[in-house]
Amino acid sequence: EADPSLQALESRQEEILKRLYELKSAVDGLSKMIQTPDADFDVTNIIQTDEFSPLSTNGADLDLMLGKDYGALKDVVINANPSLPPLSLLVIHSLLCERYKILSAVHTHSSVKSVPENLLKCFGEQTKKQPRHEYQLGFTLIWKDVPKPQMKFSIQTMCPIEGEGNIARFLFSLFGQKYSAVTSTLIDSWVDTALFQLKEGSSKERGAVLRSMNAALGKSPWLVGSELTLADVVAWSALQQTGTASSAPANVHKWMKSCENLAPFSSVMKLLK
Repeated sequence: EADPSLQALESRQEEILKRLYELKSAVDGLSKMIQTPDADFDVTNIIQTDEFSPLSTNGADLDLMLGKDYGALKDVVINANPSLPPLSLLVIHSLLCERYKILSAVHTHSSVKSVPENLLKCFGEQTKKQPRHEYQLGFTLIWKDVPKPQMKFSIQTMCPIEGEGNIARFLFSLFGQKYSAVTSTLIDSWVDTALFQLKEGSSKERGAVLRSMNAALGKSPWLVGSELTLADVVAWSALQQTGTASSAPANVHKWMKSCENLAPFSSVMKLLK
């Protein structure tokens, strides 16, 4: 029979070897993290492999995205303050009009005494009036004394959406674009950065954002990849609203020109004159 003390020693050795193996695996994992830190992680290749479809292609199935409403026209109603027009929402409205048949309307709430004429006509003239049921989407803008933009949608169970960024995300989703998790995160990050640092931040924060934008636009024609995304719309609008467009660095200035060469941006530019 084996000596019990020898059996105990062998068991201890096996336990020690097992722990040493686990420690070696942990050390190997740490060494890999040190050699490839997150700060050096370049997502350019991942973004480029995303399948971007141009926004001018055929429209997505609104019933599938928004739910069927028994044949009634789906209505998006936005309240916004005319003292700080949500330019990104006006650009997205124009982009949506290129894809869907939209019944657009602008109204003024009693809480607002006067609205500039150009804002009252920010959707242009809808020359061809058709029966309501022939449109795919209703888009109504109400100039109202509100602290931040608010959106309501016709589905009864849906809570109101507040904030220019959140409304812009909802409206842009109607294009049916599908991105990878990395690309979606980058777009969201640029949207938040544009609204909270570029639009509402200090001059130091704005300078830092402009430098980051300049670096990103040195790698690709748009902020996230090779096609226009929500990030470009919101960032461009924030630059226009803060009046910092004229002091933008070279790559940002070139990008702004690319935006303004597109009809939805150029039509909103007219509102600023």
